[in-house]
Amino acid sequence: MPSPSEIIDSVASLMNDTAQTRYTDAAVLPYLNMALRDLQEIFEQHNIPTTNATSTSINVPQGTVSVGFRVYPGPTDPPVLPDDLIDIQQLWESIEGENNWVPMKRLEFLPHYLEDVQVNQFIYWAFIDQAIKLPEANTDIDLKLDYIKSMFQDIQEPQLQIQLPFRNVHSYLQYRTAALCSMYIGENETRAQALMEDAEVALNRTLGISTKAKQGITIRRRPFRQSWKMGAWF
Repeated sequence: MPSPSEIIDSVASLMNDTAQTRYTDAAVLPYLNMALRDLQEIFEQHNIPTTNATSTSINVPQGTVSVGFRVYPGPTDPPVLPDDLIDIQQLWESIEGENNWVPMKRLEFLPHYLEDVQVNQFIYWAFIDQAIKLPEANTDIDLKLDYIKSMFQDIQEPQLQIQLPFRNVHSYLQYRTAALCSMYIGENETRAQALMEDAEVALNRTLGISTKAKQGITIRRRPFRQSWKMGAWF
């Protein structure tokens, strides 16, 4: 797994600046973070296994009807959603402590006939305003999430030697980052386009390796988003 420092060194070489007189760590790092955010979304779109996660058990006390993200700064009392949650694939419930997990059904909105009614099993849930909305239960219930996770936060300069949580992505990240640097630092659109074409070739190789490994496995389907284009980079 590559480190940010290794990728930045490659970017400087691609820009004919091996000494990093212009394409320094500080200059290149913001564009590497952009490339990493792009890669995260592409991996989510293509169901790359490294974006899959299962939460620990989340205890929902009696009467709780909403489970959202932790607020910083603010109250830290549970229950709260995982900090790295991007999208929920499946939600499970069990009576507190029993580990007898039953799948729940996702709805756009909770049925109105459940308003002001207490239940002993949630059965239904909705995701509204970045929170899981639940019927009111008359007992404590545990939840477990199968979800798509965010794999990184923006890298800062003291973190340049860490290893990124991706395999087989050095080539894509070096070309993608160099393309962004060429476009917005060097202001050379022709060179940027050539580097982006190299990035797309490297990305197709990476996705192809993962696709071969997943053959025969049922995958999630992501909704089509008009604004997302693999080749769109500025």
